[in-house]
Amino acid sequence: MNLKKMIFINTILTFLLCFLTHFLYEWLPNPVFSIFFPINESIWEHMKMIYTTILIYSLLELFILKKKQIIYNNFTLTTLSKALFAIPIYLAIYLPIFYNFGENMFVNITLLFITILIVNIIGYFILKLNPINNEKIVSIIFIIVIYIIMGILTYKPPRTDIFFDPMQEKFGINDYLIKD
Repeated sequence: MNLKKMIFINTILTFLLCFLTHFLYEWLPNPVFSIFFPINESIWEHMKMIYTTILIYSLLELFILKKKQIIYNNFTLTTLSKALFAIPIYLAIYLPIFYNFGENMFVNITLLFITILIVNIIGYFILKLNPINNEKIVSIIFIIVIYIIMGILTYKPPRTDIFFDPMQEKFGINDYLIKD
């Protein structure tokens, strides 16, 4: 196995893991899970799901890389990049379709798969770069800062479309839309 084959394996397994992480907060509601997993059906909460799923899967990916003795560099930066790039890539594809044609679960799931494939291809190229100094510590700091921001936006979201859950008619975890 080599890094190119890992792109396909990573894409399939990350995609499948998204289905589990989508429901973790619903199954085990608690303040910690609310930061990492979707708490409602808003677009934003699904971006948290993609970000967290990629980070969780990276642990398995690291194990596979080591077990198969595949040569790689910049693993932590690759993981951060894939998780972070997945958000704007998905939104750039999804939002025009959503605003023009509405909600469609098949389209959403297909776009999720395409997004994961794209970020795994990006990750492949980062893994092939020469080692970057301090990539681990800088990436870990960014991962933590992003989760702090996600926590804040879960409990105090702006009142914009991407934070609105149309099924429960609320923003964030506690903020219900007041009907007139």
